[in-house]
Amino acid sequence: MGKKPPHLSDIEAARYPPPPPPNFYIPQPRLWFSWLVPLIFLANIAIFIYTMYENDCPAYLNDESCLFSEYLGRFSFQPFRENPLLGPAIRTLRLLGALEEDLVVDQQEVWRFFSCMFLHAGVVHLLANMFSLLFIGVRLEKEFGFLRIGLLYALSGFGGSLLSILHLKENKSSTVSVGASGALFGLLGAMLSELLTNWSIYANKCAALTSLLIIVGLNLAVGFLPHVDNSAHVGGFLSGYFLGFVLLMRPQYGYVNRKYIPPGYDVKRKSKYKWYQYFYLFVSLVILLLGFAYGLANLYIENADQRFPFLESYPR
Repeated sequence: MGKKPPHLSDIEAARYPPPPPPNFYIPQPRLWFSWLVPLIFLANIAIFIYTMYENDCPAYLNDESCLFSEYLGRFSFQPFRENPLLGPAIRTLRLLGALEEDLVVDQQEVWRFFSCMFLHAGVVHLLANMFSLLFIGVRLEKEFGFLRIGLLYALSGFGGSLLSILHLKENKSSTVSVGASGALFGLLGAMLSELLTNWSIYANKCAALTSLLIIVGLNLAVGFLPHVDNSAHVGGFLSGYFLGFVLLMRPQYGYVNRKYIPPGYDVKRKSKYKWYQYFYLFVSLVILLLGFAYGLANLYIENADQRFPFLESYPR
């Protein structure tokens, strides 16, 4: 009598329920503020305006031959038979940095690999590329940030320029190549590889893959139109595709960062990346390095004595 029961009654136990298990609070990935892609957009517009200013069609032809000369003055377009895209003459594009084999290879003006990405053959060419840039680039920059998308854009553009000039060299063509198409196709290629390497985090996988393949196919089909440099499209797409495996990896579904686990709570965590993501990254790096090295060697090592006279003094 007078002793407490060995076990708490149901009423007393209800007063002190067991503590709930700790919950993991994993914040949603934050979206970046997109500023680089709009800056590239404005730069392309400004450079095209400057190109038309330097072109000054009435100074070389009579006012009647230049399109809309009565309204645009020195900004008027070349005759339609010369440039159906409503733009400048080839001489102006060559002066401002268009891609041409003789200037890049013989004169070693390697900066043209990148300068050609900001030049456009006409208003039609410019509008088509800038619409694609805003539609694709802004979304990618919001998800992955300006640094990764900036590298992706520049290296894809370089890959497109490299394959384009190899194509010009093989065909012994004296034409020039301009446009941001190589870089834009690189963004498309990166979207495809990003979907494949981050497969586990997507809900509607097949629908996303099918729609993306349709978009890629339609854009590549445009490259078969007359006066379109499809080699730059293919080079940019392949570069962006392999770069996507390197630059756009995401942690696998279910991964929890250690800083979001409460202190003293032991949990079995998943690895940050899956094995196939590391495999894709390694293989893509090898392919990119070998591809760029082969393309540059094909351009510059052949007949190196004529292009780089200082090499003659070194024994081989």
